[in-house]
Amino acid sequence: MPIMEDNLITGTEGKKTIEVTADKLASFIGSGTLEVFATPAMIALMEQTAMESVAHLIPEKYVTVGTEVSVKHFKATLPGKMVTCNSKLIQSEGRKLVFEVMASDESGMIGKGTHTRYIVDKQFFIDSLTTILN
Repeated sequence: MPIMEDNLITGTEGKKTIEVTADKLASFIGSGTLEVFATPAMIALMEQTAMESVAHLIPEKYVTVGTEVSVKHFKATLPGKMVTCNSKLIQSEGRKLVFEVMASDESGMIGKGTHTRYIVDKQFFIDSLTTILN
């Protein structure tokens, strides 16, 4: 893998805001029965925010893949509200990247935790899966 550690500086931040739409509700996703922002949707937002924060810092043939999420979702958000996620790279060890992630709605923090991603060669990763499945 080309040297890229110099680009992946701890402290690198990301931010993404989405609207809580019908497809992001617990009742739609199946993670609950209420019409509130689903925990899996919050986690997806956290992963996407972290991924996008470093995507431009790694060579084109590489991507990051999520491997671990440890978060708490402690406040419900109603449909139509906006949710913002902030990510911060807190550890960079070779291919391993650890992010601090936090989600907030208009009334304050709704969830936080950590998310781990690994840098992989995109084609090698896909080829290895194809080999395993055949």
